[in-house]
Amino acid sequence: MMSAVNDTKFSSAVFLFTGIPGKENVRLWISVPFCLIYVISIVGNSIILFIIKTDPSLHEPMYIFLSMLAITDLGLSTATMSTTLGIFLFNAREISVDACFAQLFFIHSLSYIESSVLLLMAFDRFVAISNPLRYASILTLPRIAKMGLVCVLRGVAVVFPLPFLLKRFQYCQANVLTRSYCLHTEVMKMACSDIRVSSIYGFFITVSTVVLDSLLILLSYVMILKTVLSIASHAECVRALSTCVSHLCAVLIFYTPGIGLSIVQRFGNSSSPLLQILMGYVYLLVPPMMNPIVYSVKSKHLRARIIRAFKK
Repeated sequence: MMSAVNDTKFSSAVFLFTGIPGKENVRLWISVPFCLIYVISIVGNSIILFIIKTDPSLHEPMYIFLSMLAITDLGLSTATMSTTLGIFLFNAREISVDACFAQLFFIHSLSYIESSVLLLMAFDRFVAISNPLRYASILTLPRIAKMGLVCVLRGVAVVFPLPFLLKRFQYCQANVLTRSYCLHTEVMKMACSDIRVSSIYGFFITVSTVVLDSLLILLSYVMILKTVLSIASHAECVRALSTCVSHLCAVLIFYTPGIGLSIVQRFGNSSSPLLQILMGYVYLLVPPMMNPIVYSVKSKHLRARIIRAFKK
């Protein structure tokens, strides 16, 4: 096996995954929680999609956006777990360069799509609370479909150049990745070429998607809070805010580890490598697992439909 990918033809080069450094002898035990997380993610999001699809009373903007989130979570968890479980279950550590670029394309694009969907869900809550009488006329099905399409196109468009930028590089560093999946930042740092353009573009993507979306979500909730505080009735005020709890939980679950991981990767050179690895797993694997749980628990309407479906 080669130790530098430019020692041979690019098409036959491979990268090696590490998983969790220093824990190779207990990889089968480590696979248990990962398998559990993946099963919960697949089953939970599939149930959400099934209930929303089969129950006409849930064909409302809020639940259509939730179904978009569930589809994105299914794709994100599968893209990440495809190699993660391969390492811990079968010790399959090799991945070709092209397959690695394909994986990082899907992981990054789906992450940015999820960020966009969370922004749409914040807009949905703002419209529902600030203008309830026009809610259905503003968020029509054709308009929701166009908004969803824009989210997908934006996520794909901003990530599309990354594999081509990476493919231009020569790789003369050790070809061992510290994680069990491919990310742009780590693969880029293994190149012996000038990576400034790729690094600047990667930073631009993060700012123009995740950071921008988080700021717009914050702005949405400032406006929601302003609207709610103008409501005279305390009961109505509490009821309006309660409809935002599920979305707020999803936002915190997604953005907190995501922004933290981005900061540590780019500026935390002295931080523990194990901390970065664990934060990466939390960022990519916890939101797809927790989102269906949070919405099932916090949304009375959805919870009632799920219970009724299982009682049949």
